[in-house]
Amino acid sequence: MTRILIVDDSSTMRRIIRSALNSLGFTAVEEVSTGAAALEQIRTGGVDLLISDWAMPQMSGLELLRAVRADAAHGKLPVLMVTGIGEEGDIVDAVAAGVDGYLIKPFKPENLAEKIQQILGDGVKA
Repeated sequence: MTRILIVDDSSTMRRIIRSALNSLGFTAVEEVSTGAAALEQIRTGGVDLLISDWAMPQMSGLELLRAVRADAAHGKLPVLMVTGIGEEGDIVDAVAAGVDGYLIKPFKPENLAEKIQQILGDGVKA
């Protein structure tokens, strides 16, 4: 079972992503509202995929991504950025920081499914 952590400061967006994941068969979904809370949960283990917004107060999704990549124990954790920030330079920055996938809001559940499949491969289990 794939365990997914959603981090977004918008409770509405977390609910939309969770609903899309549930419709795709993913039920092991946790959510937090800050990058710091996401890091804490990642470090306690049990996360197979991180889905993060970019524009969040205190710690942006890009800063969270860099912190995850700098963590020796969890640096290989797959990260999907789901964000309204879609300028080419921003996407280039995210790719340079090691993001595994990038999805611009608004999105369709099938686009989310496609990105997860690309990141996790054929072994993905909802």
